[in-house]
Amino acid sequence: MSSIEHVLEETRTFHPTADFVEHAHIQSREEYDEMYKHSINDPDGFWGDAAENFHWFKKWDTVLNKDAAPFYTWFEGGKTNLCYNCVDRHLTTWRKNKAALIWEGEPGDTRTLTYQELHRQVCKCANALKSLGVKMGDCVTLYMPMVPELAIAMLACARIGAPHSIIFGGFSANAIVDRVHDADSKFIITADGGYRRGSVVPLKATVDEALEKCPGVEKVLVLKRADNAVEMKEGRDIWWHDAVDAASADCPAEELDSEHPLFILYTSGSTGKPKGILHTTAGYMVGAALTSKYVFDLRDEDTYWCTADIGWVTGHSYIVYGILANGATSVMYEGAPNHPDPGRFWDIVEKYKVNVFYTAPTAIRAFAKWGDEHPKSRDLSSLRLLGTVGEPINPEAWMWYRDVIGGGRCPIVDTWWQTETGSILITTLPGAMATKPGSAGLPFFGIQPQIVSEEGEPEDGMHSGLLVIKEPWPSMLRTLYGDDERYKEVYFSKFAEQGWYLTGDGAFRDKDGYFMIIGRLDDVINVSGHRLGTMEIESALVSHELVVEAAVVGFPHEIKGQGICAFVSVPADITPTDDDMGVLRNHVAKEIGAIAKPDQIRFTEALPKTRSGKIMRRLLRDIAAGRETTGDTTTLEDFSVMAKLREENEA
Repeated sequence: MSSIEHVLEETRTFHPTADFVEHAHIQSREEYDEMYKHSINDPDGFWGDAAENFHWFKKWDTVLNKDAAPFYTWFEGGKTNLCYNCVDRHLTTWRKNKAALIWEGEPGDTRTLTYQELHRQVCKCANALKSLGVKMGDCVTLYMPMVPELAIAMLACARIGAPHSIIFGGFSANAIVDRVHDADSKFIITADGGYRRGSVVPLKATVDEALEKCPGVEKVLVLKRADNAVEMKEGRDIWWHDAVDAASADCPAEELDSEHPLFILYTSGSTGKPKGILHTTAGYMVGAALTSKYVFDLRDEDTYWCTADIGWVTGHSYIVYGILANGATSVMYEGAPNHPDPGRFWDIVEKYKVNVFYTAPTAIRAFAKWGDEHPKSRDLSSLRLLGTVGEPINPEAWMWYRDVIGGGRCPIVDTWWQTETGSILITTLPGAMATKPGSAGLPFFGIQPQIVSEEGEPEDGMHSGLLVIKEPWPSMLRTLYGDDERYKEVYFSKFAEQGWYLTGDGAFRDKDGYFMIIGRLDDVINVSGHRLGTMEIESALVSHELVVEAAVVGFPHEIKGQGICAFVSVPADITPTDDDMGVLRNHVAKEIGAIAKPDQIRFTEALPKTRSGKIMRRLLRDIAAGRETTGDTTTLEDFSVMAKLREENEA
């Protein structure tokens, strides 16, 4: 069978309240349908109109050029600057004294930067970088905690045309080495340390370790954040307060070509070599800003909080660039969600009266595990819209999020997109349509998703299969940095004749045209000829009260071809038994059918995850199959989890 079987039925739907609809940017399905039709029938007109809302030093000649496909270019001939559009253009409006960033450090220290003050700090940082020798086109590596200076530094890079490569401030020295070498980066911005769960993470020491293998790095700019002891190498290392504080606050934004490189962001590669996703200026700006406006239904009075780290693409697009381009107020938080207690996030929502809250399914499941008493003891009445990002969310977690955090009144936008896509491609628009637990929803404007078979045959109507995007969109990646051939191979070779972008995900489209993401293609299990998506089996497991979190993978089976192995974590106060295995296997059979009943259930205290919270199922596949682990593991958060799983497997 060439299609992925959809086995989890979800019939619940929730409509936005009349009050929400009344104030929404897009207020009905009919309005969405009309705008979507225009975006598909006249993409140049639609995206050209959208781009008119930004500042251009020189207007573009062509909206989309397909001549060199799959190396598409957008807004050719135009000159703009994303930093200018995020900061400068608001200074001639009432927003100049509006809060751009509200920041809270884990120890409780706070700062608020208006657009006017943000502009001043960005210009000073940009001039400091130029004084250190950074020129247009130079790649600057950022390895920092979640502090305002991280946003300031990335905007400063964008201002002077120096593409940035942000590395999450928790990666190892080896991860820094790989990324610095690949990007040929000669400049690093870091900090002495940052706070995480009450401890100081020694960032500068990690950079020092990495630079023993990176002799090409010329300058390191160091922010004093945690005041921990660090070594400063004379001639190479410069304190932020010495270089930035003394710099001029006058730094005109460079007039950059639309396709000027904006940033490189590395993702894990199965081959062991990270992939450097390259995004450019104008198309990314238009995509990130337009999705921010419509998906989060941003209003001038909103306080918006995305809980991601800026080190991930979610933070790039939906903490900084897309949000500030709309002149909104963006909250940043430095530390862990459960420090000093599991109510910390809800303290922040209450304190700043957050209106729009955007977080990951992994976090939502953790919140539910910690107990309802934490959110229920805080005033969350300011919330009007919730969002989720990073991986498919199981329906039970979705319902908990709606009922406990949203009080049953807040629409949930379940957003599907990737580092590669730059901005959200599939979602519900909160005032225009009903939401469904576990379902991403409908395509954003200009996006043409299609379900296809393994052979590339379109699957119309209610169907599951491979998810492809048929036509280019402005915020898409332009290539893999330094490796055009790998770019074509990974994303466009499978359906080269049709020119489709392969997302790497499987999906199901329901009777209403909504898309439900059912897992990565390499997470599909072929059981006796039935291709099953792991997400649905995991959702069935998590719907049982015994299960906090589950990850399902396939393993070689001499009869079925592949068997189903479920790694399951349970509440801390429960010791699972062999009987519980039978209970859970039967529960899956009842929820989905006998074909999906796990062959093995392995109880574990924790699952291997990336530092952004995604479960690393390919590592679990190695364990289930008894193989050695291969590929890139630099994004793994806690290596002891894998070690313990291997010990249990060998036992």
